[in-house]
Amino acid sequence: MTRDLDQAFAALADPTRRAILTMLLEDDMAVTDVADPFEMSLAAISKHLGVLTAAKLISQEKRGRVKWCKLEPDALRAASVWMQGFGQFEPVNLDAFERFLAAELPDSTG
Repeated sequence: MTRDLDQAFAALADPTRRAILTMLLEDDMAVTDVADPFEMSLAAISKHLGVLTAAKLISQEKRGRVKWCKLEPDALRAASVWMQGFGQFEPVNLDAFERFLAAELPDSTG
């Protein structure tokens, strides 16, 4: 379970991936439709989708010639349960959590 939780949080750490998950709340989407609102290449979006798939937050399937993405909401259950154990994360605001982590943790990119 720890590995799954690590992958879920790593996937959720990126704002583009969180935006993709929000889009998929509405309905399944073709990869090209997922890519439309973003100013990045289809290859870059595909990498984000790969991270989300590896974290089991979404699934992808080919329907004819089109690859479709589907939200897998149960995958967030373990992360949600873990965060609710702290009490102060009800409801979970991942953007605020990201800002908190950025303020508390030293910058690892420099």
